Amino acid sequence: MNSRFKAWRQHLVWTLPMVAVLAGCTGGDNNTPKTHALATYSSASWDALPTVSDNDLVAGFASWRSACTRLKADAVWGPTCAAAANVPPTANAIRGFLKQNLDVYGLRAANDNPNGLITGYYEPVYPGSLTQTTAANIPVYGVPEDMIIVSLDSLYPELKGKRLRGRLEGRVLKPYDDAATIETKGVKAPVVAWLTDPMNLQFLQIQGSGRIQLDDGRQLRIAYADQNGHPYRPIGRWLVEQGELKKEDVTMGAISNWAKANPTRIPELLGSNPSYVFFTRNPDGNEGPRGSLNVPLTAGYSAAVDRKVIPLGSLMWLSTTKPDGTPLVRPVAAQDTGGAIAGEVRADLFWGTGEAAGQLAGDMKQQGQIWMLWPKGAALPQVPQVADAAKTSP
Repeated sequence: MNSRFKAWRQHLVWTLPMVAVLAGCTGGDNNTPKTHALATYSSASWDALPTVSDNDLVAGFASWRSACTRLKADAVWGPTCAAAANVPPTANAIRGFLKQNLDVYGLRAANDNPNGLITGYYEPVYPGSLTQTTAANIPVYGVPEDMIIVSLDSLYPELKGKRLRGRLEGRVLKPYDDAATIETKGVKAPVVAWLTDPMNLQFLQIQGSGRIQLDDGRQLRIAYADQNGHPYRPIGRWLVEQGELKKEDVTMGAISNWAKANPTRIPELLGSNPSYVFFTRNPDGNEGPRGSLNVPLTAGYSAAVDRKVIPLGSLMWLSTTKPDGTPLVRPVAAQDTGGAIAGEVRADLFWGTGEAAGQLAGDMKQQGQIWMLWPKGAALPQVPQVADAAKTSP
C-alpha cells in the first residue's frame, strides 16, 4: 500500500526543465534562494520518551521486526534486525534490547517545532464485480500498456526515488494523461475489477489498496501498482476553495456526504486531483495489505512516512491522540510511504480493514510528536534541503 497514498508515494512535478533546475542550481548571487533542512534530528535520552504500555511496546516491536526479512541486507537496519531475531516477546526484554542497540532522536520542523500532523489510513472494502455490469461500471485500471517510466537518479542522485511517467508521441516523451482525461476517455490498460461508485474509486486511490466485495461472497484484494506521474492534490482542498466545506470540517465522511448531495458535480470534484493510481491484484488472504516495504501492514502499529526524513524500516515512537482525544502513545514501524505524507514531523497511521477502521482513519487529523529510534553508531539520514518561503516586500 503505497498510502497513502499510499496512495502516494513520492512524485516529481512533470517537466524536464524542473529537473534541470533541481540538478543545476549553483548560483551564488543575491537572488539564489536560501534553503533549510527538511527536518532535523534532536538527540534525546530514553527518559525523554513518553511512557507506553507493555502491550503497545510488544505489539509495536513485533510490527517492526516483521519487516526484518526485507532488511537483512540493509546497511543500517540489517545488523539490528539480526540482533533482534531472538529477543523474547516480553516488555522487559524488548526495553533492554532497544536501549542497548538504539539511540533516540526527536524529529523537529525547520523552526525547531516538535509538533506535526498525524493522520490515518485504512484498507477499504467496496462492492464490485470482475465483469462490467449495469451497477458495476467504474473501471479499476491496471498499469497502462503505453506508459513509460523514466528514472533519472543515475544522472541526478538527488532525484533518487523520483520517476517521470509519460507516453511517447513520435520521438517525444510527453506527460501521461491526467485523472480527468483518464476518467473521460479511458486508458490502454487491463481492467482489474469494476466498482459501483466513482467516489469509491477515488477513496481507493487515496488509500492505495483495498478489497472488492464480489456477489459470490469472495473479496478481491487489490494494491497500488503505479501512478500517472501527476502530483496529488487533495479533493478536500478543492471543496474548501469552492466554499463548499470549511478546512477544519474536511473528512472522508464530509466529502462523501457532499458527493451524495451533489452527484452532478462529482466529475468536477474528481478532476481537481490530476493524480491517478493504477492497481494490481494481490493474492487472497487475511494478512494486512502490503506497504512500500512489501511486508503486511499491522493495524495500529504500521505507518506511512516521508522516506526522505524517516527511512523505511525505521522504528518510531509516536505520541498523539485519537480523534476523540484519547492519548495514543506507542512504537510504530515505518513500512509505507505516500505522496501526501511529506516533510518534517509527519506520519500516517494504518488502522486496518473495513468500515470501523475507515471511520477512525477518516477522522484522524491530530497534532503529535515523533521520535526516531536509530541504530547506535549509524550515520543519521541525510535530509535534503528545501527552499525557504519567499519574502514579500512591504
